[in-house]
Amino acid sequence: MIATPIKPTTRRPVFPFTAVIGQEEMKLALLLNVIDPKIGGVMVMGDRGTGKSTTVRALADLLPEIEVVADDPFSSHPTDGDLQSEEVRQRIANGEKLPVTTKQVIMVDLPLGATEDRVCGTIDIEKALSEGVKAFEVGLLAKANRGILYIDEVNLLDDHLVDVLLDSAASGWNTVEREGISIRHPARFVLVGSGNPEEGELRPQLLDRFGMYAEIKTARDPELRLQIVENRTTFDNNPHAFLAEKSEQQAEKQKQIVRAQTILNEVNIDRDLRLKISTVCADLNIDGLRGDIVTTRAAKAYAASEGRKEVEVDDIKAVIGLCLRHRLRKDPLESIDSGYKVLKTFNQVFGLEEE
Repeated sequence: MIATPIKPTTRRPVFPFTAVIGQEEMKLALLLNVIDPKIGGVMVMGDRGTGKSTTVRALADLLPEIEVVADDPFSSHPTDGDLQSEEVRQRIANGEKLPVTTKQVIMVDLPLGATEDRVCGTIDIEKALSEGVKAFEVGLLAKANRGILYIDEVNLLDDHLVDVLLDSAASGWNTVEREGISIRHPARFVLVGSGNPEEGELRPQLLDRFGMYAEIKTARDPELRLQIVENRTTFDNNPHAFLAEKSEQQAEKQKQIVRAQTILNEVNIDRDLRLKISTVCADLNIDGLRGDIVTTRAAKAYAASEGRKEVEVDDIKAVIGLCLRHRLRKDPLESIDSGYKVLKTFNQVFGLEEE
């Protein structure tokens, strides 16, 4: 991504990310997924009216513009083959000079009533048979490529659709097949789901597919509640003035993200630390190896966000609860653990005193 100065635009003003207070766990999980989308997305569960969707929109608005092939519906990267559609790859192979432009990172809202065709896209069979061309109408996955796909009330979404979304998020590709015709396009996005536990939990096998799980609660401290209300009121009364006031903090946060993305591949994590992460997962009886992989990735992203190329114990401690709490085996009547069990085992394995 290219670091670009945050400047006034004709777009509708969006509440600034740096002005969101009291939800540090959610903000951290979102930032780490933006730095390394391979973490696998984040599930945000919490009370109504706690700013879940506001925070996700604020993050999308904060991110620097990305370079895209100007006339490509999939926001293909001009040079990275992993982020290009097959049509763009073919044009490059034919020696064509592609028009390049920049665009704001897109956030796509997935409505609860969406059909599979609306999500994945559709193939026009009649046109394909009569004209011999692959006529593809892009879906939400195509629009979300290299952006953020947000599903509010994900626990109310049809399980089949959740499976499709998680498969695309994991592989980075979406394939649509109909009547022997197949079309494949890149679908690499940060998947963010949110919901209220009172309306039902996700099935464990689906929950496990989300890289991180953030819990948010309504602020109970009167001073903090007042500050949140005052921030929102000030923004609603004069959004441009509020954005101008926060512009320096926004620009600094944007630089932090770009710097972290730049050095991420150079971040190293010592074998002993990786072994201890796996020991924590084993001691917690976590099924599969996703917990080990996601915790390692998240710790590296956290170190990168701090501008370091070597992972430290504190980096792991900061992310391990987010990565493992939803993977614990639990009694069906229990809610998701707040992270106490994970941190207790972490302290034992790493030889740290309990706080």
